[in-house]
Amino acid sequence: MIYFDNAATTPVYPEVLQTYTEVASRIWGNPSSLHNLGSQASRILEASRKQIAELLGKNSKEIFFTSGGTEGDNWVIKGVAFEKAHLGKHIIVSEIEHPAVKEAALWLNSQGFEVDLAPVDKNGFVDLDRLEALIRPDTILISIMAVNNEIGSIQPISAISELLADKPTISFHVDAVQAIGKLSTDLFLTDRVDFATFSGHKFHSVRGVGFVYIKSGKKITPLLMGGGQESDKRSTTENVAGIAATAKALRLSLDKAQEQQKKLTAMKQILLQELDSYQDVTVFSGMEEFVPNILTFGIKNVRGEVIVHAFEEHQIYVSTTSACSSKAGKPAGTLIAMGVPQKLAQTAVRISLDGDNDMGQIEQFLTIFKQIYTNTKKVR
Repeated sequence: MIYFDNAATTPVYPEVLQTYTEVASRIWGNPSSLHNLGSQASRILEASRKQIAELLGKNSKEIFFTSGGTEGDNWVIKGVAFEKAHLGKHIIVSEIEHPAVKEAALWLNSQGFEVDLAPVDKNGFVDLDRLEALIRPDTILISIMAVNNEIGSIQPISAISELLADKPTISFHVDAVQAIGKLSTDLFLTDRVDFATFSGHKFHSVRGVGFVYIKSGKKITPLLMGGGQESDKRSTTENVAGIAATAKALRLSLDKAQEQQKKLTAMKQILLQELDSYQDVTVFSGMEEFVPNILTFGIKNVRGEVIVHAFEEHQIYVSTTSACSSKAGKPAGTLIAMGVPQKLAQTAVRISLDGDNDMGQIEQFLTIFKQIYTNTKKVR
């Protein structure tokens, strides 16, 4: 089996699964309980929070646990909007945001807010001049992802941070789900970033755990209310075992990041060079200003899902753009925003690599690709 769908989810590291199992079986008290079992769980919880904060260069009081990226994005978009509604009701998100951001923002239209979508250029990068033109006196929130999940374009977070340097009333949120372990944290966690969202299963932790960075002093309305956990910001009993596993996974991922990025870059360069040599193949992802693990392409007149299933017959697993949208049969929203015609966008197939992949798998993929390409000649 060859797994090239790591942007959708990553396999859990064995060491991470071991941590989860040990904590789940031995430290099973509720961290909010007053007795010793609760205190044990609380110590694990806070030690994990501290480790994550230190790995990101932040304070442990700025880390809040969630169930994953979708909850985190919804919390920030809605929570900041309602918290700051008295200051204004204008929000800007980019056209290529993950649905968890984009749909949450568009829902706010029904709640009396006004949402603008910042356009991107033909290569999938937010247009800074057009973003700046959208900013108004009543703008309270701007949300831009660090790395696009469909084509892997690295968004200009540092440049946007500079743009917002003299606009302290605007909160700046970064969806960093696809960035962690692929980019240096200082590229997407600048001092100007107020909120950032993370999801554990994107960096080899268990599913159902994520966290949000909330800059000290920044206010946000809770999405979940009840027991007052997470300093009254996110009620519900914390998944202590999952959180401990996520802290372990983050440390392992960051420890391996530099070495793995070199390996990923080399594999992507081979894929890009080979795919680009086919006459009826369009490559949507580049190398410069793109993460090294994502490459999206299409075969002329062949829908992406056809190619996905053709590879699956050989136990090679790829996807059509975002896993959250692929079953809906929608063309890649990022490609449409880039001005790619819908028929061409519907051909998109995403390869997303991980450090556990190797050149032997790349060679096997390219061998099978050649067969699939030949078999689609009549359609092309």
